[in-house]
Amino acid sequence: MFQEEEKTLQEEEKKYIINTYNRSLENTPLAVRGKGTFLWDESGKEYLDFVGGLAVNAFGHAYPPVVSAAREQMERIIHTSNLYYTAPQVRLAKSLVENSALDKTFFCNSGAEANEAAIKLARKYSKLRAGENKYEIITAQKSFHGRTLATLTATGQEKFQKGFEPLPPGFCYGIFNDLQSFESQVNEFTCAVMVEPVQGEGGVYPAEKDFLRGLRRLCDDNNLLLIFDEVQCGMGRTGKLFAYEHYGVEPDIMTLAKALGGGFPIGAMLCREEVASGFAPGDHASTFGGNPVACAAAFAVMEGLLQEGFLDDVASRGAYFLEKLELLKERFPDAVHQIRGKGMILGMELRSLGREVQQRCQEKGLLINCIGEKILRFLPPLNVRKEEIDSALDILQDAMTEVFNGE
Repeated sequence: MFQEEEKTLQEEEKKYIINTYNRSLENTPLAVRGKGTFLWDESGKEYLDFVGGLAVNAFGHAYPPVVSAAREQMERIIHTSNLYYTAPQVRLAKSLVENSALDKTFFCNSGAEANEAAIKLARKYSKLRAGENKYEIITAQKSFHGRTLATLTATGQEKFQKGFEPLPPGFCYGIFNDLQSFESQVNEFTCAVMVEPVQGEGGVYPAEKDFLRGLRRLCDDNNLLLIFDEVQCGMGRTGKLFAYEHYGVEPDIMTLAKALGGGFPIGAMLCREEVASGFAPGDHASTFGGNPVACAAAFAVMEGLLQEGFLDDVASRGAYFLEKLELLKERFPDAVHQIRGKGMILGMELRSLGREVQQRCQEKGLLINCIGEKILRFLPPLNVRKEEIDSALDILQDAMTEVFNGE
């Protein structure tokens, strides 16, 4: 019966929904329920979910404080225009500002929208301060900033841009972790530099400390804004509330989304007080930005992240996970090229057959993400237990043994 229902749903999905997601694995689960680190499909099969909604489910599925906060807010008011004040929005903005190096917040609904806001603000502020010719932003090769036309162009990967030309002007690309390549891109039109402290979609590449510190100096010396895209690597993912804290470098603008809402769609752009002056009423807006339900859920996420010792535990468990992945690399030296990451955003770059390993893991009850054809990305809940990490590693080892040793 379950197979028949799933087949019908898959057929209707193909009939009614545009095919923009490549569900290429065999027997892709029909997710019906989640709790903590676990997800169940329509047949009752249990999975360890180390995709986490692509770094969205900071505390896993159905985190009780998020569920309660959203439920309580929905019983009060679900939505109202941003022409009016709402308490959840102000409470969340205050928490983000008081726990970061930034001063003002703009709310939207996604990471792409947060980055759009950052791009617009950087241009508007720079034009007001330095003249009309300041509009160009330097981003990094292998970066990912979103799928709107502007953020797609900011993304330093041609595969995402192909077919959408002509792309908006005003972006150029340096080599990630190569300060000189960024310095060489600065010209009379440059207004900002935008990078991810840890590149996620690009393959899980953490920035080097000297690189980010060098970008800060470069921006200071040339009156440029420094923008950190922490859509994926922020909100506790690296073992710090914000990834920039690892580097001793503070941005002028920072973007957040994904884990911020714990499953609810919300994005945020934070900036310094002076930079915020670049926007006046009417310059930018979002109908659903700062939605009361999403803000209530996000505030519950913030409270969870700020529990005493929680982020230290994330860093500790992340280091444990990384160490175990390195042992797998030693076990499969011909198959594994490199292990990378920070905290709970980790990647295992294989030399080949990444999709095959992902498929075997899924069959054995572990959900992971494969970037391209060979980079396995792990994004478990931040409160994942060591026993769950061990279980995931056991499945991964079995899957790799079957794929690479033919067992």
